[in-house]
Amino acid sequence: MSKLSKNQIFPGFGLSLGYTLVYLSLIVLIPISAVAFKAGSSGFDHFWQVISEPRVVASYKLSFGLSLIAGLINAVFGLMLAWVLVRYSFFGKKIVDALVDLPFALPTAVTGIALTALYSKNGWVGQYLDPLGIKVAFTPLGILIALVFIGLPFVVRTVQPILEDLETELEEASASLGANRWQTFHIVVLPILLPALLTGFALAFARAVGEYGSVIFIAGNIPMVSEITPLMIITRLEQYDYSGATAIAVVMLVISLILLFAINALQAWTAKRTGRTR
Repeated sequence: MSKLSKNQIFPGFGLSLGYTLVYLSLIVLIPISAVAFKAGSSGFDHFWQVISEPRVVASYKLSFGLSLIAGLINAVFGLMLAWVLVRYSFFGKKIVDALVDLPFALPTAVTGIALTALYSKNGWVGQYLDPLGIKVAFTPLGILIALVFIGLPFVVRTVQPILEDLETELEEASASLGANRWQTFHIVVLPILLPALLTGFALAFARAVGEYGSVIFIAGNIPMVSEITPLMIITRLEQYDYSGATAIAVVMLVISLILLFAINALQAWTAKRTGRTR
């Protein structure tokens, strides 16, 4: 029996690998290749004209900028929420834990309508913010709130298992050596959680970039102000401009891949630095 056969957990490595490659090709590689091919079918001049339009460029800045901000917010508060759920016992803990997954269960359109009704000028929350000059619905701030809402579970569910497996003896040892709570968290706990935290951030960011249903209602879709990039794609498709829609999609794809590769590289470097390579 060869060395490769001894290391295999499941039989049929060649068949499994072939099936995996075919599956990935049908689901991922071929559709992406088709998008790229369609985007370039009208020539580079048309491609550049579409992706460099001021409204489209403004949508790039809005979508990717707010997605990054939402991911950072979720990284901070998602870590805090996961910490509370793991380290503390309180009345209604199971209900709070179940509510974390609510954005997964709700249809995105329902989320958008609910947030719009809540933060509009006459909404339950918006009616108190409007006299203060704070406008949420139909502004970039409303888009940010929607992106934070749909991205929070990714961070919580990624960090939570690592916290549950983290031995409290490490923190007790740190405290016995004279470290305060902040030093214990910063030096002992955070390096262990950082790879998972970066993974949750990447997932939340990726979800936010492509989000449409929960954003479209609260955004207001004001040109150059609150138009997201997915809306630009839908608009092109409604005008039967398929090459223009795919051109914008290709730019979104390339930028998203670059950012995700950078996050994954940082995650791998952090895991290697902390001695937790996979």
